[in-house]
Amino acid sequence: MATFLLDTSVIIDALNGKRNRDQLFKELLQQGHLLACCPINVTEVYAGLRTHEDSRTKELLESLQYFPITWPIALLAGLLKRDYGRKGITLATTDATIAAVAIHNQLTLITDNLKHYPMKELSIYPLP
Repeated sequence: MATFLLDTSVIIDALNGKRNRDQLFKELLQQGHLLACCPINVTEVYAGLRTHEDSRTKELLESLQYFPITWPIALLAGLLKRDYGRKGITLATTDATIAAVAIHNQLTLITDNLKHYPMKELSIYPLP
């Protein structure tokens, strides 16, 4: 059994009924896995939310295990952003933070944005 941290784009696809993400979620849950989110996901999802989507969105997000951003996670996110920046790779603060949540908590990140997550220490469940 694994815990999967969802990238925001995957959550948005599930909410919009795209790319069979809801089916993927059902399959993973049936296999005994857990699905999770973090504060960055909540912020990004709500930033693009339309009023009529509020109850469904809240229901989905609240059904996920929630991993907060702690001091060690914030520190790791900053170090990832700095270290990759020194290699000429610009990371968004949001992506660095999502990666840090996954790395710190030993979660596998489900994403379709592989280029946003070049960290070798990050376990990724890639999507097409």
